[in-house]
Parts: sequence; structure tokens; C-alpha cells
Amino acid sequence: MQITNARVFSIAGPAMLANLTTPLLGLVATAAIGRLGQAHLLGGVAMAALVFDCMFWLFGFLRMGTVALTAQALGAGDATEQRAVLLRALLIAGVIGVVLIALQVPLGHAIFTLMGGSDAARAAANTYFVVRIWSAPCALANFALLGWLIGIAHVRTALVLQIAINAINIALTILLVLVFDYGIAGAAIAATIAELVGVAIGLRVAIRLARRFCRSDTAISTNRSVILDRTIIFDRGIIFDRGKLLRMLSINRDIMIRTAALILAFAFFTAQGARGGDTLLAANAVLHNFIMIGSFFLDGMATAGEQLCGHSVGARDREAFVQSARRVIAWGLGFGLSLTGAMSIWGDASIDFLTTSHDVRQAAKQFMPFATLAPTMGVLAYTFDGIFIGATWARDMRNLMVTAFVIYLATWWALQDYGNTGLWIALLTFLGVRGLLQALRYPTLLRAAF
Repeated sequence: MQITNARVFSIAGPAMLANLTTPLLGLVATAAIGRLGQAHLLGGVAMAALVFDCMFWLFGFLRMGTVALTAQALGAGDATEQRAVLLRALLIAGVIGVVLIALQVPLGHAIFTLMGGSDAARAAANTYFVVRIWSAPCALANFALLGWLIGIAHVRTALVLQIAINAINIALTILLVLVFDYGIAGAAIAATIAELVGVAIGLRVAIRLARRFCRSDTAISTNRSVILDRTIIFDRGIIFDRGKLLRMLSINRDIMIRTAALILAFAFFTAQGARGGDTLLAANAVLHNFIMIGSFFLDGMATAGEQLCGHSVGARDREAFVQSARRVIAWGLGFGLSLTGAMSIWGDASIDFLTTSHDVRQAAKQFMPFATLAPTMGVLAYTFDGIFIGATWARDMRNLMVTAFVIYLATWWALQDYGNTGLWIALLTFLGVRGLLQALRYPTLLRAAF
């Protein structure tokens, strides 16, 4: 199998576009609630949105793990397993979603107590939370559906599905908040309906695609099967295969631990910045936007690594795997350096656009050089994450992430006297060390895999 630049970008390009549509949701919700003229509502939606961003990010393994296992089944030419991976992922998504709904009262109380804020802001956040939590099963199912579509190389379909979910969310937020005056609950209802519609569309697309697989797959034991949409047969014995189900759970567990460490790293960064005062907290928040912009592009390359490397592992094609890894890393480096260059040129002007506070502008510009380095320092971390996930080297990725997190904390501790400068150096060290550790581990894992 020949891995070309066109093939890499047929996956990375739509993934990048999908990533870029996501921030629009936060902007529209903030703008809509902001027009109501009540500060506690704006603070409440910001708090609640952050909670769901982190919570759903934690369960991002439903997308990443599904991409890897589906791509491996595709590479192996196993149509039955491709269908089974999706159903296992949807099953896990449903169970987690129901548990989150069942635990919504203690979960919401604990989260908003820890986050602090005024009583009015917490009450507004809780209003959003108790409505949107009902979207959890659908939101997580959409992760599984998007991962499956990427895994079978229908990335454009995944892009259209994600854009549809975001567009419905944006339209309904404007309608329910500004037209029907449902307030913060309207924003939560909009998100919930969008996720529900997304699942309906995604399942319909998945059924149609799975029907194609079924036509060429005749080795199904019909005496223990479930028939959907008349022509699609799912073998329960394969879906609930103990070994494969446990493997999926093990991979998902390791990816979840890795993601939890990543969330903790950025949460720690925010918390330490807050200790420096409101100005530094705001400056770091402004600069964090530049890190997120870089991640949108690098995540696209990581997605290409997940699909291409997973497909190569399934096909037992070592040369294709190596070509995929090299091209993803090379293009990731190109994007990282380009973003660093662009931020160096337009960073100060962007800061002026993002905030009108003179003190925040000055503080952000002081630390802007560190933010400009983040995309380049993070290239190996992002791209090797995609490679490791595609190859299902999840345990090693987990262990290396935890090691990098410990080094991050140790670096911060050693540089405490340097204040926010030391904090930024620790964050860049975390990004760089994580990728370096994965690069050093890569040759050994490659030999073992092939």
C-alpha cells in the first residue's frame, strides 16, 4: 500500500476543518448569553461549558480507540469486525452516558463546589448542567460514530456529520436563547437536541455503510444474530466476544488515563497562573487560545496517523506503517514551524484583538514567545499520539504520558522562583519530553509489532 501526501491530507484535511468548527459553539453560546446583559449567566455558561468540555474530552477514547480498532479491521479485510467495533463502542458509550445521568446530582454538586464562583453563577451553571447532562449518551455515541467513520476512511462523511451537529447547535442556541428567551437553559437544550439529531443521522449513515459490508460477508452465523434494517446482520457472538471486548476496554482505559493526565496538566497550569493574580490568569487564558489553535492543526495530523497506521497494522504492512509515520511527523513539523512563525509575526496584534485590558495585553505579550514555541514543541507529542493510538500501543502511551507529567511537575517545582516564566518553561518541557519519550520508544514497538 502506497502512502502519499494526498492520502494523508484526505484524512488530515477534513479532521482539521472539523476541529476548526468546534470553537464557534463556545463563541455563539457566549455571545447569545452575553446579550442577555447578566454577568452571572455568562459566568455560569462559561463554567458549565468548561465542565462538559473536560468531561467529554476525558471520554475521547470512544473516538480514538474506535478509529484504531476499526482501521485495523479494515486493513485486515474483516467486514464483520468493522461492524462489531462500532456496536461495542456504542454499547460502552451508552453505559457511560446512563451512569453520568444517574450520578448527575452528586456529580454536579461536587464539580461546582470545587470550581467556586458566586452563588448566582453556580446556580446558572447548574441549570445548564442538569439539562445538558441528558445529552451524555448521545454525545458519547457521536464520538463512537465519528471514530468509526474515520476508521473506515469515510473522513469527509465524519466532517459533514460534525459540522451538522455544530450548525444545529448554533442555530438552536440563537433561536432558543435570543428569540424564545429560554436563557441559559435554552443553550443547554440546543446542545442536547443537536447531539440527538447527530446520533440519528450518524446511525442512519452507519447502517447504510454497514449494509455494503454485509453483502460481501457471508461467514455470519445467522442462528445467533440480530437483524437491523432488514438486510444488516450483526452476530452477537462476535459483538460480545470476551477477548475482543476486554481488549477494547483495556485500550480505552489506557487512553482515558493518558487523557486525564493531559487534562490535569492544563488544569494545573491554569491553577498556578491564577495564583499570580487576575492579570496573569487572564494573560495565560489569552495565550492558551494560541495553543488551542495549534492543536487543531496538529490533531488533524494525529487523526491521519490513527487511521493510516491502524490500517497498516491490520494489513500487516510494515512499509506502509513506516511511510505513514514519517509523512505524518514531517507534515506535523511543517505545520508546527509555520504556526510558530505566524504567531511570531501576528501574535501581538492578535492579543490586542482578544483583549482591551492594557495590563492583560502587556502581560500576554511578555509571555507570547513561550506560546509561539508550543506548536513546534508539541509536534512529536501530537503526531506520535496518533501513531501510537493507530497501532494500539495504548499502554506505552499511557506510561510515557504519566512519566512526562511527573517531569512537568518536577520542572515547575524546580523553577517556582521564576513565577509565570517557570510555569511556561515547565509546560513546554512537558510537550517536548512527551514527544521525545514516544520517539525513543517507537523503534522497539515497531519491531515488536511487525
